Amino acid sequence: MTINQAIDMEKAAALPVARRSRHTNVKAIGEPFLWGLGGALSLGVLMITGFLLLVFWNGAITFWPKPIQLVVLKDGTQVVGEPTRREDFRLGAEQLRTLDPASQAKVRADEGFAVRTLYRTGNYDVYNEDFRWVPDYDVVRTERPNDLRLFERVEWGVFLGRIKSVRIDGRELDGATLSDAELTQLHDAARQRRERILYIERSLIGEVNHRIDADRLAVRRAFLRYGDGSAEYREARNEAASREVALKKQYEELSAEAQVIRAEDAKVQIALVEIGGQEKTANLSTIVRMYAANDISWPEKMGIYLSRWWEFLSDEPREANTEGGVLPAIFGTFTMTLLLVVFVAPFGVITALYLREYAKQGRLVSIVRISVNNLAGVPSIVYGVFGLGFFAYILGGSIDQLFFPERLPSPTFGTGGLLWSSLTLAILTVPVVIVATEEALAAVPRSMREGSLACGASKWQTIRSIVLPRAMPGIMTGLILAMARGAGEVAPLMLVGVVKLAPELPIDGFFPFIHLERSFMHLGFHIYDVGFQSRNSEAGKPMVFVTTMLLIALIAAMNIGAIVIRNRLRRKFAGSQF
Repeated sequence: MTINQAIDMEKAAALPVARRSRHTNVKAIGEPFLWGLGGALSLGVLMITGFLLLVFWNGAITFWPKPIQLVVLKDGTQVVGEPTRREDFRLGAEQLRTLDPASQAKVRADEGFAVRTLYRTGNYDVYNEDFRWVPDYDVVRTERPNDLRLFERVEWGVFLGRIKSVRIDGRELDGATLSDAELTQLHDAARQRRERILYIERSLIGEVNHRIDADRLAVRRAFLRYGDGSAEYREARNEAASREVALKKQYEELSAEAQVIRAEDAKVQIALVEIGGQEKTANLSTIVRMYAANDISWPEKMGIYLSRWWEFLSDEPREANTEGGVLPAIFGTFTMTLLLVVFVAPFGVITALYLREYAKQGRLVSIVRISVNNLAGVPSIVYGVFGLGFFAYILGGSIDQLFFPERLPSPTFGTGGLLWSSLTLAILTVPVVIVATEEALAAVPRSMREGSLACGASKWQTIRSIVLPRAMPGIMTGLILAMARGAGEVAPLMLVGVVKLAPELPIDGFFPFIHLERSFMHLGFHIYDVGFQSRNSEAGKPMVFVTTMLLIALIAAMNIGAIVIRNRLRRKFAGSQF
């Protein structure tokens, strides 16, 4: 070491030592971002859980029998109704001046707010309204009389009041002395008569009308095909005329039977009186359900609750869809979703197979993939317009001209129906299936393909026996996503087949038994119709919640079934999961 180097080392040792900075850049630490991602996930889970709890709670309590309150107001008016909800509201200056000094002081103490209760008063044919707000400052007292009853009617909705009398073939029985057992027996007999009348009119007479209409169409078909003077046309006309005599006779017999039962049913009537003394008289058979809301035990409440659920799941809607059941909507939603899966599965899988296994990868295939991905972002109403224009008007109109000319100008397939709705939603959801299937095919190891080809199998045999079975769990994932989206779509269905009330189901006892050309009801559209198109949004709100709960449960049940199948396939090919 030289003298100069030693001097430099001494100088360096004499210099103060700089401390290493312990400051760390926050961006280099992962914990804050991890906490942010976890918080966002927790917030999303809480929002979804809160939404489901809101829907299921409001849906579950919809059919539970509520007490009936008699509210006496300061002006002597009596209000009878079921309390539905309470809320705070602010009074205006003019409203505040109309109150008595004590009420004014209480409102001012609450900073200008007061509390009011919404009562379901029913009796729409009497009051011309179903609900009424009652402020607490107008209430003198509230009672729950045991003799007040709730009557669910076929028409005009709920009636709240008392039974004045029951008239049986001119003999009048006082409602106060009539026992519950006697009333139940009379009501059960009346309901049986009504069901018999409906069965005769809808099923038996409906079958006769169907046969008469079929003969009429056969005669018109022969006229269009062979001409007016042909032997075939005369033969068809004579056969229809000979059958028409027997069918008309059968029609008259059934009509007469229905008239006899209807006349017998009109002999049993019930006179109802509301709290103000106004009376309403109706056939006892038009009362769907009645009970003394304030004088029933817990088991009786549970029986009413379950009977309402059974009616909801197994009956047709009534009162502008705000009451009754949703069986046609359940059937339509389930059938449409199954047809959607039947149509979308081959379209999506075949397209993905060609793009992944056969097409030469290049710019054209890339453009096709981009186009498929972009289709997922097209508004659903656009698909509805396409379905109406192409499927219903062009394709359906051509089918009518070729196969159903005798029905024209009334369209058969040339208008919205179950078939066109399913195809429209299949096109809407096919991008999801294509993308999921391509990813599933790409996940199959290349070594399996090469091993199959090395053993002498052709490319199609390899795809059919090796690739597709191992990609099936991924394909099922795409179908589950397509099913979930398609079952909840409403906007395109409003153009291609869904209706407010379907008079006939797509499946019945008449050939060809499955009628895909018919319009249908859908739970999603039912929610929209009841919530936004009914005469009273408050009356439809309970049905909105319970129908939403049913739609979620139906989609969940179908998805669970598909997931079970997917998991079985996944366990079968555990070595190549997707």
